[in-house]
Amino acid sequence: MPVAVIDIGTNTTRLLVAEVEDGEVVELERRTTITSLGQGVDATGRLAQDAMDRVTEAIAVYREVIDRLGAERVVALATSAVRDAENGAAFREFLKERFGIQATTISGDEEARLTFLGATGSRNDDRETLVIDIGGGSTEYVVGLPGRDPSFHVSTQMGSVRFTERYATLEELAAAVSEMVPAVSVEQGIAVAGTATSLAAIDGAEEVHGYRLSLATCERIVAMLAALTVEQRRDVKGLHPDRAPTIVAGAVILTESIRSFGLREIEVSARDILHGAAL
Repeated sequence: MPVAVIDIGTNTTRLLVAEVEDGEVVELERRTTITSLGQGVDATGRLAQDAMDRVTEAIAVYREVIDRLGAERVVALATSAVRDAENGAAFREFLKERFGIQATTISGDEEARLTFLGATGSRNDDRETLVIDIGGGSTEYVVGLPGRDPSFHVSTQMGSVRFTERYATLEELAAAVSEMVPAVSVEQGIAVAGTATSLAAIDGAEEVHGYRLSLATCERIVAMLAALTVEQRRDVKGLHPDRAPTIVAGAVILTESIRSFGLREIEVSARDILHGAAL
C-alpha cells in the first residue's frame, strides 16, 4: 500500500507518493511547487494570507494525486515557516478541515534526523558523513555514519528566503553563514533540497542525484548569479524561474558551508526528508 508524504516548507511544498519495501523507497510520483510560505515571516512573525493560499492550492492538487494512487497513509510535515509563525497552528487546523490532512510541525532536530535517514539510509559506507539541508527558513547540518542515527545535528536559523530578506550583499551573507556553520570534523558531504539540485542543474547535470559539485564550481555559479538581476536569473538554464529571487542566498550558504567544513566538493542527493519520513 503506498504512503504519501507532504513537506510544507518555507520555500516549497512537496509531495512524494511511494511504496516502501524492505527499507527501500520506490517512488510512484513526486512533485514540487514553489509556494514561498515563508515570505515575510522573519519580519512579521506571521504567515501571509497569499502565501497560505499558494500552499492551499498546491495541496488541493496533491490530495487528488494521493487519492488517485490509493495512498491511505498520509504524513504531512511542516517545518521552519510554520514553526516560527504565530498563526502556524491555525493554518495547520485549516488544512486538516479542508483536506483531512493532519500536518505535524516538527522540530529542527526531527527535521535533521529524517533528512539524514533519507539521504543515507540506502548507502553502504563507513565514513563520517555530513548532510546539509538548505531550506527557505532554516539549514540543518547532520553528521554521522550512513544508515545509523546521526551523532551530531543542529538546526540553524538561516535559509534562502530568510537570508535574502535579511542581507543585501554577498559579503554580509558569507560572513553570517561562516559564523553559523558548526565546527565538526567530516570526511564527506551530501547536500539535499532545492539549492543543491538547482546548482547541479545549472552546472549542466543530466541527472542531479549523485552529481558532484566542487567548491570552485559553486563559487563560479554564485558569482554568475549575483551579477544578474532577478529577472535575468529567471532565464538561467537549469534554474526554476520561481527560485530566482532566493537562489543567491541559498548558493552562498552551500558554498560557505563546503568551505567551512574543509571539503573540496559535495555530492548532491535527491533523497531527503521525504524519503526519511516515508521510511
